[in-house]
Amino acid sequence: MFVDVAFPISQYQVFTYRIPKQFAEVVSVGVRVRAPIGKRILSGIIVKITKDTSFTGKIRKISEVIDGTPLLDESLWQLMQWISNYYITPLGKAATVIPANLSIKYKPQERWMVQAKQMGKIEEDLEKSAPAQANVLNKLMEHKEPIPITDFNKLVASPLTVCKGLEKKGLVKLFKEASTPITSNFEFDPIHKEIYFSDTQVAAINKIQKYIKEKKYSGMLLHGVTGSGKTEVYIKIAQDILEQGKSIIILLPEIALTPQIAGRFRAVFGDKVGLWHSKLTGAARAFTWTNICSGKYRVVVGARSAIFAPLKNLGLVVVDEEQETSYKQEAPDPRYHARDVALMRGKLQNAAVILVSATPSLESYYNRIMGKLDYCYLPERFNDAAYPIVMVVDMIKEQEETGKIGQILSSSLQQKIEQRLKNKEQIILLQNRRGYAPIYRCRDCGEMIICPTCSIPLTYHRVGENLQCHFCGYLQTKIPQQCSHCNSSNLALSGTGTQKVEDIISDTFPNAKIARLDMDTTRLGKALTNTLTKFKDGKIDILLGTQMIAKGLDFDNVTLVGIINADTGLFLPDFRSGERSFQLIYQASGRSGRRKKQGEVVIQTYNADNPVIRYAARLDLKKYYNIMIGERKELNYPPFNWLAKAEFTGVKKSIVDKTANAIRNSFQKKFKGMEILGPAWCYRERLRGKYRMQIVFKSSKETDPNGRKLHQYLKNNLLNKKIGSAVKINIDIDPVSLL
Repeated sequence: MFVDVAFPISQYQVFTYRIPKQFAEVVSVGVRVRAPIGKRILSGIIVKITKDTSFTGKIRKISEVIDGTPLLDESLWQLMQWISNYYITPLGKAATVIPANLSIKYKPQERWMVQAKQMGKIEEDLEKSAPAQANVLNKLMEHKEPIPITDFNKLVASPLTVCKGLEKKGLVKLFKEASTPITSNFEFDPIHKEIYFSDTQVAAINKIQKYIKEKKYSGMLLHGVTGSGKTEVYIKIAQDILEQGKSIIILLPEIALTPQIAGRFRAVFGDKVGLWHSKLTGAARAFTWTNICSGKYRVVVGARSAIFAPLKNLGLVVVDEEQETSYKQEAPDPRYHARDVALMRGKLQNAAVILVSATPSLESYYNRIMGKLDYCYLPERFNDAAYPIVMVVDMIKEQEETGKIGQILSSSLQQKIEQRLKNKEQIILLQNRRGYAPIYRCRDCGEMIICPTCSIPLTYHRVGENLQCHFCGYLQTKIPQQCSHCNSSNLALSGTGTQKVEDIISDTFPNAKIARLDMDTTRLGKALTNTLTKFKDGKIDILLGTQMIAKGLDFDNVTLVGIINADTGLFLPDFRSGERSFQLIYQASGRSGRRKKQGEVVIQTYNADNPVIRYAARLDLKKYYNIMIGERKELNYPPFNWLAKAEFTGVKKSIVDKTANAIRNSFQKKFKGMEILGPAWCYRERLRGKYRMQIVFKSSKETDPNGRKLHQYLKNNLLNKKIGSAVKINIDIDPVSLL
């Protein structure tokens, strides 16, 4: 017997091995093994089993079988093969979406538990002869239920020894129990709601149910204005799915959304819900995966990698906030988009896939126009809540009127914050840039402090007094006092991040309770959940943060949203920059006035006449999307073209340049409807110590309706090119950014 094994390496071939007799009964497709490749022993996954092989060279043996059962069932294995083919990724790398260090043989650790056998007064002899035992017993009598022995660590030096002494005297019961790893750092307590569906919600539910009853794949776009109750609609659908004995995956783009959604699902589905995201510990990850495989968890809520959860009998996949670019894995391989993988998994398993958004991606919006997605629309806010009143503040005029250059808070926003604080109402402030100031430059020569491994400025962080690179993580603790270029000491900070806004708000409203949510404050899941819980409970007046607070969150008492700088990201040289800015402003505005009190939104901008700002302020999605469709068609960008890019990276700039141009010159003749741009240096020319050039490929959907011509062209012209080890080529299908 022989097996073909795919390894997580750059080669597209698989390797053949002989199966030792001791492994003959346990090997199957989808099982992970360790096997020799060259001088190394690597982990790989079995992709094929045969009785014979046509390979004539020396065939080595498998060294070890990691799992006794496959990590992937047949449908998931088909999905891996599709990912490998569509995203032009070696099969072994496609399978790396399954965590490499995952153990399906996980057994929870055991911990000692102790319980008092009887409640009452402690004998005086015990207090005199064994004071440590008396202290533990005294504490133990405060609890009717068993408690972990580790709870006594601060009370006595050796609590296990003390408890064993008490057990010999017949005073306590001592036993071991399995210790469940903590998986709930990103979870609210169950959030119970009394739901009364509107007519439009009922119509959407009935339409979705109709497709599900037909037991066939269906892709749907659930589009609704902010606050229209989209979550309640798909929760109702999920209830029906579970009653049919099927399972569910709920994908979320931001970890900040996980606590509330998980809390809602926990209230409805109890302990059938499992969370899956990158912040889980190794033990929690293994524990969750084991419970998914065993069928205990039938609902999985998580980030993009949750789409690969090995749920049996999948009936529904929900992709919430489907427009978010965080669903795209940009590095490492495979560079998949979880939304598109979800649609393919739905096809393979005959499951319904619901894409949910108030601001759909232009691709999904256009696909529903073309009839490729079924469509449900919720045009009104839930429970008759009114749309917020939106005010655009022209910061150029504000400067002229006040004489204050670089003002952070306009007088209008400041007044409205004061009023909300008086009314005991809550405020959300969005500043989509973390740190204190994004640029530290010399005022004399203009030189900026740049990351030594990236071609971008270092961001100053007041908390911790350091300069940081938000791409590679480089940290500079010593703040320069002189310019390295001209030796001037005239250095100054420019730009505004969340830390600076926090300082200004604290000074302006000293009595307000303020919390900041960004990547710097949410590295631990518990901190994120605690902050959102306090805000929900009214213990925080002003919640300030980056885009993680701009979407999906639902708080009854928020009546004011302030967008500090709506221009952030608006003028990046990327064809999606306008779409992203519009979606962010629209989504952030939707956090205001979601119940009986009408909300307000203040949008501060230096470009008040820009169409993005103008139509976002009007909450006129249809008008702006029609403008975008016209622009994309004229410029030959998605959704009218297939898009791909080849990125060339290397340490030496000259070699990257030479290689990219040589590869470009070797291309075969283009086919009809194809366009090639570049090679050109990326907008962020150098990241993590490597220079970057890119070639962009466009293929018209009129002449290449399924994208096969483009895929074949890329394979013919980019794969197996002999370029040496100094430069690496990364192929990105359907890139979400050309930066």
